[in-house]
Amino acid sequence: MARRIGVYVCHCGSNIAGKVDCPDVAAFARGLKNVTVSRDYQFMCSDPGQDMIIRDINEHGLDRVVVASCSPRLHEKTFQKACARAGLNPYLMQHCCIREHCSWVTGDKAEATAKAKHIVEAAVLRVRRHQELHSREVAVVPDVMVVGAGIAGIQAALDVARSGHRVILVEKSPSIGGHMAQFDKTFPTLDCAACISTPKMVAVAQEPNIDLLTWSEVEEVTGFVGNYTVTVRRKARYVREDICTGCGACLEKCPTKVLSEFEEGLGMRRAIYRNSPQAVPSTPVIDAEHCKMLTKGKCGVCQKTCPTGAIDFTQQDRREVYHVGSVILATGYDTMDPTPMTEYGFGRYPEVYTALQFERLNNAVGPTGGKILMKNGETPKSVAIIHCVGSRDKNYHEYCSRTCCMYALKYDHLIKDKVGHGAEVYNFYIDMRCFGKGYEEFYRRVQDEGVTFVRGRPSEVVQENGKLVVVGEDTLLGTRLRVPVDMVVLCTAMEARADTTEVARVFGVSQGRDGFFLEEHPKLGPVSTASDGIYLAGTCQGPKDIPDAVAHAAGGAAQALALAARGVVSISPTTSWINPDICVGCKMCIGLCPYSAIEFDERRHIAVINEAMCKGCGSCAGHCPSGAAQIKHFRQVQVFNEIDGLLDRKPDIMALIGDIYETANRAEA
Repeated sequence: MARRIGVYVCHCGSNIAGKVDCPDVAAFARGLKNVTVSRDYQFMCSDPGQDMIIRDINEHGLDRVVVASCSPRLHEKTFQKACARAGLNPYLMQHCCIREHCSWVTGDKAEATAKAKHIVEAAVLRVRRHQELHSREVAVVPDVMVVGAGIAGIQAALDVARSGHRVILVEKSPSIGGHMAQFDKTFPTLDCAACISTPKMVAVAQEPNIDLLTWSEVEEVTGFVGNYTVTVRRKARYVREDICTGCGACLEKCPTKVLSEFEEGLGMRRAIYRNSPQAVPSTPVIDAEHCKMLTKGKCGVCQKTCPTGAIDFTQQDRREVYHVGSVILATGYDTMDPTPMTEYGFGRYPEVYTALQFERLNNAVGPTGGKILMKNGETPKSVAIIHCVGSRDKNYHEYCSRTCCMYALKYDHLIKDKVGHGAEVYNFYIDMRCFGKGYEEFYRRVQDEGVTFVRGRPSEVVQENGKLVVVGEDTLLGTRLRVPVDMVVLCTAMEARADTTEVARVFGVSQGRDGFFLEEHPKLGPVSTASDGIYLAGTCQGPKDIPDAVAHAAGGAAQALALAARGVVSISPTTSWINPDICVGCKMCIGLCPYSAIEFDERRHIAVINEAMCKGCGSCAGHCPSGAAQIKHFRQVQVFNEIDGLLDRKPDIMALIGDIYETANRAEA
């Protein structure tokens, strides 16, 4: 059957036209078989560009469209919608990339133009084999799950809940608040961190539309956008939340003490504990690893002390299943362990601290009651703060952690305020990056307080005569330095959580090179992921300060609410398809499918796709030994035709094979 194809070549301003002769590419396309009209335009994604496509479809009777422009990740849906407005099935459009794949990576103009012609020819050959596909609409479950209850997760949960939708808020720790619950003050306003976060934590506990599940983890996620089934493991707390009053009597009597994770190893906690007096929920949890009753069958002091009888050593982990329409991931970040950076002496010298440890020293409910003290109980007279420990370092993390400069400035001020203005404070930095609202002003304020700034990251920290000595270079003065100090604070990098890979597997999202969750698009989709209905909030997507994390969380909540408010969702038809006449029933595809979307029909002895769960990833098609499994819109004949265009081969044989495939498909239909 003769096709009528329209080809549209975009200049993308000078992004493409700067290297590719777009009119020449359009002229070349006019000579290709089945091409009815071929045009070039400065901005095809603009309204006039889209109107041009719509007008040509109607006036020239086009039944296929090729758009050669930027990445399909950016504008494929834009052009599909334009085709749909003209009455053409959107899957009869092929979007090919001549910007990222051609003009941006090819230095020679003639070579870039020739390459663009190959890409366009490949798209024309491919689109001839496209078939009409139709998406379907399904109802959306209005409930939303938020995973992680740091400040970003709290903000997202409250935003969704206040709209009237139910939220299931899952937190793996005994209480909510995340790292912000460990902080003393926030920059640049020096507000009390607890004064900001505690009211929000309490609001979560009191919000009737939020089901708060602490000490819990998501184990399995199945389903598809708008209809997810999530299995949550509720770990045994050994304290009944329904009758515990949070009086704290059990905490006082427990005889077992271990290092506190919340205090970053600077303080002790009991085997039955809660992170802080402001913990939400106030119900404590029993550490099964250290509790003598659970490990040896002896003790039980907490059970005898509890006035309400809330201690229950018979509790077991249990699993609960929730049905939600969307999920917001707000799993947060870890701070880098600087132990491998032996040059700084962390773990060897007692007065070398990480940033979070220093936060706890400053905190009024921390191990020192908010006093900045050394291990010997004395006040430090001089402190060195080393920036970019693990950040902007190709041996660890190449990215900037974005918060370190500012919290270092905060520490400068707190030391001057609590120890006294006579204290000497040295900042060793690469560059000062004070980018936010009020940040530069805070930097100048700290400079005026007498803090010494040394441009240059130190080479090592050594100990001489009972003092720490920071060895480095002032790159502005070109001089080597040896600065003796009482205390060293390491501004450690923010990094992806240790369990990010496992969480990514459970939720079907991707990770970037830096380990953080990968957003759908860095500019236009910063809270969306490649898995529809899974959104990101806060530092699980990348390093952020508190205002940016909260704003990002609000964006994730808005996306989830948009989906819930719409009530229905369109399911992409680009799913797998298994030809029952070819399938040999080897079951190889069933084990490969990451979404459990393939079932085995015992009666017919063939594999069958559950299109509601299939994401069209192609794992089955890539490994199927018989070729029975294929992806709609990425069938073999389509891909092979595209390859022929790229390799400049004559497509006559593939055209014949394509005709055979289409005849077989029509016969089956």
